[in-house]
Amino acid sequence: MPEEGVPLTPKANLLTTEEILTLARLFVKEGIDKIRLTGGEPLIRPDVVDIVARLHQLEGLRTISITTNGINLARLLPQLQKAGLSAINISLDTLVPAKFEFIVRRKGFHKVMEGIHKAIELGYSPVKVNCVVMRGLNEDELLDFVALTEGLPLDVRFIEYMPFDGNRWNFKKMVSYKEMLDTLRQQWPELEKLPEEESSTAKAFKIPGFRGQLSFITSMSEHFCGTCNRLRITADGNLKVCLFGNSEVSLRDHLRAGASEEELLRVIGAAVGRKKRQHAEFLLLLQDSPPAIPSISSQDPFRVQGIRHRVSFSNQKVTLWEGGWFPQTPLLAQWQLRSSCPQRHYSSHLDSDANPKCLSAVAQAPAAPSGPLPTADQLTHVDMEGRAAMVDVGGKPDTERVAVASAVVLLGPVAFKLVQENQLKKGDALVVAQLAGIQAAKLTSQLIPLCHHVALSHVQVWLELDATRHAVGIRASCRARGPTGVEMEALTAAAVAALTVYDMCKAVSRDIVLGEIKLLSKTGGQRGDFQRT
Repeated sequence: MPEEGVPLTPKANLLTTEEILTLARLFVKEGIDKIRLTGGEPLIRPDVVDIVARLHQLEGLRTISITTNGINLARLLPQLQKAGLSAINISLDTLVPAKFEFIVRRKGFHKVMEGIHKAIELGYSPVKVNCVVMRGLNEDELLDFVALTEGLPLDVRFIEYMPFDGNRWNFKKMVSYKEMLDTLRQQWPELEKLPEEESSTAKAFKIPGFRGQLSFITSMSEHFCGTCNRLRITADGNLKVCLFGNSEVSLRDHLRAGASEEELLRVIGAAVGRKKRQHAEFLLLLQDSPPAIPSISSQDPFRVQGIRHRVSFSNQKVTLWEGGWFPQTPLLAQWQLRSSCPQRHYSSHLDSDANPKCLSAVAQAPAAPSGPLPTADQLTHVDMEGRAAMVDVGGKPDTERVAVASAVVLLGPVAFKLVQENQLKKGDALVVAQLAGIQAAKLTSQLIPLCHHVALSHVQVWLELDATRHAVGIRASCRARGPTGVEMEALTAAAVAALTVYDMCKAVSRDIVLGEIKLLSKTGGQRGDFQRT
């Protein structure tokens, strides 16, 4: 969700229910056999259940699907299933509640998870979960998403980050399908590819023994324009033969002008005939990385995505859309009383036994055997001639590595009170610092020249207010399996989280002190474990 929200299309410009059904009836008559209601958010439309029920009555329509953000799904799904809904896609880009709020600018993570489990309970299989993978934000959660498929009938679909108007698209944010696949195969080398239909937009894989599966939608690195058979109709009635194309034809205007079925079919056929073999804009984006391509249609309520082929439509599918938006909600603090002072705690880790509505309370650092850390006789990051050099770890064995680091930000009483009460004009300092720490851990090798790139399997950042010192205590934990340690990642996470707290508070006070940045513990590696006493 953009920080400024999205403009809403006037209701008079949107397709009415009867216009949606008229167009759906026309496309189904011509061979379309799957319709998807997507968005925006289709479940905010008050007559969505009625629309599904009336679509279900169309002879020849085999599948009615919906793509939803999941906030209202658990409440509406029993009615939707009774009305005839046959398939579900749920958009979810993170499994970390704080990060969820950062992305969508509202609470509701627990409602989305409730919707997923309700869909499974009602027998939908697979339940598709759409995850747009963005470098620096959620690519570290690939393994966690796939792990869900072990016991649940999910199809987790990883979508390459794609350019839309307003999403500040940057090529560096895109994680390619092959990069994601390589990451997953390091953990599950037995990952096997599944056969796919000719017109499928997803490359499907399965881990033997897992109940669900995973898929990749490779819109950027390996486009599927040549076999795509989808058509889309926007909330305000524009036909798009390609989601990323500029050209649109207003079916709404033709409908309201009294066009016959034959006239509508001629308009649709002409539009389909102009469809390009691939979206050339992507080639420019991959080469030059501009901020965004020209705007797609309005983000307001219902897109009917149909899915089927018919010779008269040049093997196309159709989609009626309807989007919407939720009012922005500030990131609210979770409060916990300790002694006589209210304390706020933030953790990036969601404990399986914890209430999903809340962020986990500050946890203890992973246990690690104590003992002195063996020291080398000489510096390791220089060569024989004293020049800077990266250490060769090619011959070292892969082991499980964990490191925990800490930092402290001394705020002073004025800034501390504003942070404690979440009254800073810039926003919630603890949430922003937590996310900054997570991102910094993943970027350590880009910040510290001689650090190796480490594929982190997990990062946690905790922040706790210390009323006696008017301070924020920070602890960061990083985990990975590999030939080199992750203490630099943990130290970077703690340090950048501290710098972010400083940045959030510097307008209030310049008398802020950052200190006590130190390694608390590390495990794994040939030099032994370390625990600071």
